[in-house]
Amino acid sequence: MRYCINCCIHLLPNDLHRQCFRCRGPDHNNQKCPVCKGENKIPSYSDSKQMKWLAVLEVRTDHCESWNGIFCLRKGKLCSLMFGLIVMTLVMVSYILTGAKHGLLLIPSPFHYGAFASNPSLMDNESLSDMKDHYQPSKMNISYVRDYPSIKLIIDTITSKIEFITRQRPDLEELRKQEPHMFSVIPNKFLPNSKNPCWYEEYRGNTTTDPYATNSYALYSKRFRIVFDYLRKVFWNHLYHYKGKHYRLRCLPHFYIIGQPKCGTTDLYDRLRLHPEVRFSASKEPHWWTRKRFGIIRLRDGFHDRYPVEDYLDLFDLAAHQIQSVLQSEAVRERGKMNNIIIGEASASTMWDNNAWIFFYDNSTDGEPPFLIQDFIHAFQPNAKLIIMLRDPVERLYSDYLYFASANKSAEDFHEKVAESLQLFEGCVLDYSLRACVYNNSLNNAMPVRLQVGLYVVYLLDWLTVFNKDQILVLRLEDHASNMRYTMHKVFQFLDLGPLSEKQEALITKSPASNTRRPEDRSLGPMLPTTKAILRDFYRPFNTKLAQVLFDDAFLWKRT
Repeated sequence: MRYCINCCIHLLPNDLHRQCFRCRGPDHNNQKCPVCKGENKIPSYSDSKQMKWLAVLEVRTDHCESWNGIFCLRKGKLCSLMFGLIVMTLVMVSYILTGAKHGLLLIPSPFHYGAFASNPSLMDNESLSDMKDHYQPSKMNISYVRDYPSIKLIIDTITSKIEFITRQRPDLEELRKQEPHMFSVIPNKFLPNSKNPCWYEEYRGNTTTDPYATNSYALYSKRFRIVFDYLRKVFWNHLYHYKGKHYRLRCLPHFYIIGQPKCGTTDLYDRLRLHPEVRFSASKEPHWWTRKRFGIIRLRDGFHDRYPVEDYLDLFDLAAHQIQSVLQSEAVRERGKMNNIIIGEASASTMWDNNAWIFFYDNSTDGEPPFLIQDFIHAFQPNAKLIIMLRDPVERLYSDYLYFASANKSAEDFHEKVAESLQLFEGCVLDYSLRACVYNNSLNNAMPVRLQVGLYVVYLLDWLTVFNKDQILVLRLEDHASNMRYTMHKVFQFLDLGPLSEKQEALITKSPASNTRRPEDRSLGPMLPTTKAILRDFYRPFNTKLAQVLFDDAFLWKRT
């Protein structure tokens, strides 16, 4: 077998050397040709024939005419080709990953929904950013505007499925069967000389017994340990001794601030606890009725041991000690005066969070929970008072997103999460009732943003099935921010609290607002006008019903 030393290709079967590009022609002379002459060549052999190996290394692309010519590319050009392919791949990957977010893809993302720039609702003034922040308007994204009709169809479908049907209230015996231990601990009557619901419970431990040794709040939460360390030291000083037995005073809250999250409940709590007749639990939000009694510490962590009702009652021991001091005073014992100290609890999940029911309660009807939080609270405290602080649900949702989202927060990201959540909610209402979807644990966990929390009227109507309307005070955060003194007086009157001195009132009403938006979240600016228009369309029928129930058009959240 012979090779041409000029072009490093195998000769054709007829061995016509002239067919080689470089060796073609009758006058070609290998010795005279500057390409073919064998100067400084290193001889090599293949099939017993001498071959110049350096010629192989000197091959140029124009040498190659046969199918094997592709192997004649220089190493440098081959590397250039590979580098070009890598760059092209990276560009395509970057295009795919970022194109949808910025509206660059030829096929638009299914979650890019928007509103028309001419929509009048886009001109609504921004609500108070945590009631005080103001921003510059954001630029309109054309991709979001273009797809508004698609999301509008989804909202129209949801609206067509809305029915406010009164739920069937369970009877007391059904509740007893579900929570027998709770009913064995909490009595059905309380001390007559105390405004707050309290009772004496026999304590069977001795001086060496730690009354809080098994308390789940102390075991799982560091912030409670300091409180319980103090309670251990003073526990025996507050026991009531009668006929050789020891009794401890147990108390439930007189009132509950039940909702909603990101609506100013923390600010209301901080101001209300400054009143001399008001005490609160050891922590603002124990979340016992909605989560801890089911063993939920964090939803993402699954279930733990259930917190017994005794652990919840321990949270009110500090307040109970003060009430007991009043009850044992001469004014109460001999003159028949009442204890006017009341206890509050401010878990903002109480109004709406019934996600755990599906894991513990059977006999559901068409996906609706057979028992709700309010059923049990009313069973023990039919005279309880409830305070609800609400906010424009559109602004509430954005504030909720900024507070709970951990990374990649932006107005565009919020928009896409809203669109995805609306699609999931639509899928649910097509098959189930509105109530079933609102209390659907799987749906609520799947939605990227908590749309359901802003459906205030759905929850309120369910609370009104067990409590009278005069037991529920509904406030607006917008009113609280603009006239704090007025809203606080409404709360004082609702709870029947005693008068305040001018100094006390000034302390309560003029202190700085609590739990306002974080500076890093303020820098993100407002939501897209398109997103606001979408959410206003979604919440409008629910706000309309809420305004009808409360006989107050302010809950339409329309600008005047």
